[in-house]
Amino acid sequence: MMKQKYIYILILLLCSTLLTNAQTQLTNRFGSSASGRSLGQHDRNGNPIDTTAVVDASTIPIGLYSWKVSRRLGNITPIPVDTLQTGFQNSNDTGGPTGQYNYLGNLGSPRLSRIFFDRREESQFIFTDPYDFTVLRPEDVTFTNTLSPFTNLTYYKSFNSRDSEERFKSYFAINANKRLGFGFYIDYLYGRGLYQNQSTAFFNGGLFSSYRGDKYNMHFILNNDNLKMRENGGITDDRYITDPLGMAEGKKQYSSSDIPTHLNKVWNHNTSYHAFLTHRYNVGFYKERTDSVNADSVRIIRDFIPVTSFIHTLEYDRNGRKYVTQDHAQNQEYFENTFFGNDSIDRDKRTSIRNTFGISLREGFNKWAKAGLTAFVTHEYRDFTLPDSTDTGKRIAKHYKENVVYVGGELLKEQGKLLHYKVLGEIAVAGEDAGQFRIEGNGDLNFNFLKDSVRLEANAYIKNLNPVFFYRHFHSKHYWWDNTDMSKIMRTRVEGKLSFQRLGTTLRVGVENIKNYTYVDNTSIPVLNNNGEVSSYKNNAMVKQHDGNIQVFTAMLQQKLKLGIFHLDGEVAYQKSSESSILPLPELTAYGNLYLKTGLAKKVLQVELGADVRYFTKYTAPDYSPVIGQFYLQNPNNKVSIGGCPIVNVYANLHLKRTRFFIMMYNINQTSGNSRYFLAPHYPVNPRTLKLGLSWNFFD
Repeated sequence: MMKQKYIYILILLLCSTLLTNAQTQLTNRFGSSASGRSLGQHDRNGNPIDTTAVVDASTIPIGLYSWKVSRRLGNITPIPVDTLQTGFQNSNDTGGPTGQYNYLGNLGSPRLSRIFFDRREESQFIFTDPYDFTVLRPEDVTFTNTLSPFTNLTYYKSFNSRDSEERFKSYFAINANKRLGFGFYIDYLYGRGLYQNQSTAFFNGGLFSSYRGDKYNMHFILNNDNLKMRENGGITDDRYITDPLGMAEGKKQYSSSDIPTHLNKVWNHNTSYHAFLTHRYNVGFYKERTDSVNADSVRIIRDFIPVTSFIHTLEYDRNGRKYVTQDHAQNQEYFENTFFGNDSIDRDKRTSIRNTFGISLREGFNKWAKAGLTAFVTHEYRDFTLPDSTDTGKRIAKHYKENVVYVGGELLKEQGKLLHYKVLGEIAVAGEDAGQFRIEGNGDLNFNFLKDSVRLEANAYIKNLNPVFFYRHFHSKHYWWDNTDMSKIMRTRVEGKLSFQRLGTTLRVGVENIKNYTYVDNTSIPVLNNNGEVSSYKNNAMVKQHDGNIQVFTAMLQQKLKLGIFHLDGEVAYQKSSESSILPLPELTAYGNLYLKTGLAKKVLQVELGADVRYFTKYTAPDYSPVIGQFYLQNPNNKVSIGGCPIVNVYANLHLKRTRFFIMMYNINQTSGNSRYFLAPHYPVNPRTLKLGLSWNFFD
């Protein structure tokens, strides 16, 4: 594994060198036309994109800007180039920048947001959903237009002798001319695990390309995910963490690597291949305008005004999953069911092809067109493969094929400074999901109040969703269900957000109602000893639906304060679930970051020194099932609470021109008392650990 890592890094550096030389030749050929400014690109408020407004020109050169595209229709959203210093120490935290995720402790392990409103909708291949820390969906990929080659190399490491964590990330972008760009990204992660049988080894990467002309626009992504994770089922007794002295019985205390776990010789291995293409042809006209070069010279500029766009989006996904278990005696002891005899591997596959065709009447082509209007039709083909068996017990692969046709429309207003909105509606008119529909809308109102820039945002939706395939069908060595009579899930949400730029205050409030909430339940059964007492439980799970209504209320306050060189960034969220036994949420989640920020060496070197803290109140958090790689409810007969124990980190953040560096002591408040530092039941967080990270940007 170590040899492979250095080979990957060597190949990356070689590719970067070759592509940089190619870009130099292209720049000599095309000159400064590679600059994004010559394209006349604008942000959503109609202003020219100027990335130098984010930081000074020595950090981001003129002509470098980035954007993302929407998954269905390829709409473009500009984003700032990532060169920010504040928060860099948390950029490699699986728990998220404010510690809002539950996870299994190790780097890159599956995670679930404690903030319900921040959870993503389940995909048709649920097994990679908990890995959103490393797995990028099409809407997550960043496209870049650059005058000179742009390269970012980032390296993270923790220091725990043989059990250290490492991650290497790279991003490279290059332009052939002012319209056509290419790039690639690589993400290599290796977490050896501070607890037994917990290692993660991921290698993800992708190629991307974009063309942004007047009449033709194209975005293309081809990427691959390779995720291998060893599963340990959690530690056998929480008292190794909560009462280490008692478990040691006066002897030497256990180190994290000596604490026994439930499982060994168990792996989940997910592989995915994705191809994404969205492109459109614009029909319109050119409009001339004059621009003063100087007092004696005026030039004429021809701007293209698109009137109608013809859109096509293609998505191809091929996913595979292997669940490997090689200790059959352990299976008999730990699991209620062991199907397929001594076969050691479960294989699940999914292939999906999705085509969307749309026609758009573009916003702003005349004074009467206050918004853009798009109509679209989508066809999706799905093919799933699950293990199954014949009446004679012979193991076979069973295929499930599904076809769905959707029709829908979108109303969009992005231009102007005061008001923006988007409303999208879609309904499945034929196929497996017939009757499924969604209506989603969001908007923002921007105005000045008491010399402050105020932004009022609203977000709402109504969704009537068919449960995803693996909630309806799943066959494996230990779990098995075929739910052919499940009802559609009705979700209704209303949410508002109020932001004050100068005050640094953001208030977010929302409520959601869910009917037929679908979840994975823990159906483990007790094992009795000779005295009729429960000695252990045999693990099992089943997908269920709650036929009533569940309401979730969320209120979040974010505040940034500054006094001279001292800064305090805080976030606190209150949540309430009407059915906490089915949808458990912590009532209070908080994050605080206190730091001083100053410049040294004539302010060339920016320094941040501080400490941050993560906290959430006790609750019966979802457990984690290694069999499906998903979070599910705890065993109702053996519930435990986690939370009520802050995690404190101290750090130093340095920023020198194009280089960022941090050093951090993680979980500095670890104690040997009865601390319950768990982020998932029976999965403790890592002990006190020294971490560092280094990120370089190259622009030539």
